[in-house]
Amino acid sequence: MNKNIKFAVAGAVLAMSASAAHAGIIIPAGDWTLDINGNVNAFANWTKADHSDSIVGGLAKGKDALGEDKTQGINTGLLPSWLGFTGTTRQNDTDVSFTISLQPNVSSNGSTGDVSPNTLFRQSFVTFGDKSWGSVKLGKDIGIFASDAILSDMTLLGVGANAGNSGVSTTLGGIGTGYIYAAWKGQVAYTTPNFNGFQATVGITNPNQGVGSDVGGLGGNVSASGNLYQDRFGLEGKASYSFTQDNFSGKIWVGGASYKVKYNDITTTATNYEYTATAADIGANINAGNVGLTGYYYVGEGAGTTLFLGNGYSRSGGKRDSDGGYLQATYVLPTKTKLGLAYGRSNLDLASGEVAASTNLIDSNERKTVGLYHPLTKHLNLVAEWNQIESKGHDGKKGENTTGSLGAILFF
Repeated sequence: MNKNIKFAVAGAVLAMSASAAHAGIIIPAGDWTLDINGNVNAFANWTKADHSDSIVGGLAKGKDALGEDKTQGINTGLLPSWLGFTGTTRQNDTDVSFTISLQPNVSSNGSTGDVSPNTLFRQSFVTFGDKSWGSVKLGKDIGIFASDAILSDMTLLGVGANAGNSGVSTTLGGIGTGYIYAAWKGQVAYTTPNFNGFQATVGITNPNQGVGSDVGGLGGNVSASGNLYQDRFGLEGKASYSFTQDNFSGKIWVGGASYKVKYNDITTTATNYEYTATAADIGANINAGNVGLTGYYYVGEGAGTTLFLGNGYSRSGGKRDSDGGYLQATYVLPTKTKLGLAYGRSNLDLASGEVAASTNLIDSNERKTVGLYHPLTKHLNLVAEWNQIESKGHDGKKGENTTGSLGAILFF
């Protein structure tokens, strides 16, 4: 597993259980060492929806077209099933590595039971460097901004939000209910050496992130199709300080992102929109004995909610402000089962000129989670989660659903 994912699972998610992530299958191959690694996970989910209101950007599930309020599904959790290949070597006083991975899933939305969403390919990158001067990464990997938020989320081992239906690649965890999705991006990034716990990463990323062919980042009551014409790379960065002393450890981080968006709306008006989206965040997690605490907060202008840039700009010509965060507490019981409690919320404000009563745009998505994560073996964890999701629109509409999940995740 690549370093980011491995450290997150071992440190932030499983630090206090007996099944911390281990290196995968190690194969010496001449000058190279090959690490074959990953996970397999699956969850049965039962969801009950309490409302049927339609809210643009709302994450709470509603009743179906027949008015039924219960759904079930078997699905991969927040962390996709993973098969990764990492090769490392040291040549000419330089550490060199490559990582390629693929992410299949267990969902099926075909009538014959054999049609699944496409396999994902989230990583393909090379790194080179030395501990004396840092390292450079080129290729596709998890985004820099907001990556620590998702990698510190306990639902990385479970489900979180948006479970209950098959036919999707992964669930959302706390994405959109506490943090914006870091996504997987083409990037050129530099990471400093580790200066007694302090480390920073800065990079450029592919533009055109987070804007699809429906709302196109503009949001509101209508759908749109359009194209992006951006004249610079995205800019992302973060800095962190990690510490360990006796039975006490922790990490504090800050980050930021900036994207210049040029959007050509090819509806009847063929209007062009141009703006700069920015976001910043701060977070911390602390582990003391069997107790773990995590706090996170972000703020953005034009950055949107859930997906970066999603619903971040209004056709009235203004950027929408957003903010949110989550609090999480975990405790390892004498049985080595980790009990976790979490609360997260993401807010999206209206832009200047927008009237609340006339738009069904999302105002807030909120999540409450109770989870149990039990290390049955060194590599296998059993997981039980309860998640309640509540969405509120600016026009007063409301959505709410409750999901119970049972499943397992195996690391190798």
